[in-house]
Amino acid sequence: MSFDAFLLEHESAIRLGFFLGALAVLAAWEGFAPLRASRTSKAIRWTNNVALAVVNILVLRLLFSLAAVGLAVFVNQRGTGVLNMFPVPYPLAIVASLLAFDLAVYLVHLAFHTAPVLWRMHRLHHSDVDFDVATAVRFHPIQALLSTLVKFAVILALGPPILAVLLFETLFHALLLFNHANVRIPPEVDRVLRWFVVTPNMHRVHHSILRAETDSNFGFALPWWDRLFGTYRAQPAAGHVRMIVGIEPFPAQRDAWLDRMLLDPWLYEPGPRNADGSREVPHPITPG
Repeated sequence: MSFDAFLLEHESAIRLGFFLGALAVLAAWEGFAPLRASRTSKAIRWTNNVALAVVNILVLRLLFSLAAVGLAVFVNQRGTGVLNMFPVPYPLAIVASLLAFDLAVYLVHLAFHTAPVLWRMHRLHHSDVDFDVATAVRFHPIQALLSTLVKFAVILALGPPILAVLLFETLFHALLLFNHANVRIPPEVDRVLRWFVVTPNMHRVHHSILRAETDSNFGFALPWWDRLFGTYRAQPAAGHVRMIVGIEPFPAQRDAWLDRMLLDPWLYEPGPRNADGSREVPHPITPG
């Protein structure tokens, strides 16, 4: 059995193993050393956020017979995509692919904050009034679908190595759980880490109720795009413990249930906040 065939056969098990392992480690870390106290029922949030993640998985599996790794196999077998048109060394192709995937996620994230119709889908992620590892899986199925289509487009255009796609789908998504974790990290350690990965303290700023802070730190796994495009913000004005997480109007406790989250894009008028907490549409962002 070839290496690529092995990856394709065991792709689901590898991804699930990394996800559950990272979730277990980070949940335990949050239990032993949380940075912020919970504002709402953790049992309700976790149950419904995880249920939403299951819905997303079922929807994507129903709509797409090929997962990202399977699509990468299809592309590489036909020799299509930019990386298959030139004699790119395998290690360089891996690195280039991971950078391209992460940049694409950054740009898509920026778009979800820029266009009101996209914000209507994305605001569910920001309406969580607590910030912990369960927030990392709180995405509306329409956003999950659109993001998957973009990822597929990158695979078709780039022709990345199969291993690069699997690494992105496992290690990078484990980093997504990490950067939402409600954990204490010493400031001196955080300052070093955020040069290489998006840390919880870096990403928590993005979940602030203040628009100037919400419109910053869009990075998915790698922190360099925010610094390069001028969307980096080091710290929240109120500090990480006292800052307010969420969006206005704050959702009621009933809105944390699965059925209400699925209806969220159609329940309220879209539009993020100004710096003073008032609302406006549209929601322009000027990177740089």
